[in-house]
Amino acid sequence: MAEDRRPIAELTFREAMTELEGIVGLLESGTLELEDSLERYARGVALLADLQERLAGAEQRIEVLMGELAAAPDDEVQDTTLLKA
Repeated sequence: MAEDRRPIAELTFREAMTELEGIVGLLESGTLELEDSLERYARGVALLADLQERLAGAEQRIEVLMGELAAAPDDEVQDTTLLKA
């Protein structure tokens, strides 16, 4: 793996995903030497771990936002003028 790789933290989600897909394709092709395969496999594992972490963070943010939407205000705060009609 002679080409320079950007640090994973600098990649966007899409860039990391694209790189991981490329690595999987190369590994599945069986055209790499053993050493290169091991290096790319290690990079792929690191990319996958980072992507899973990012997805988990995004999922947490969505759950927080959904919780904010679902939280009903107290009766003292809620405007019930339209409900009495």
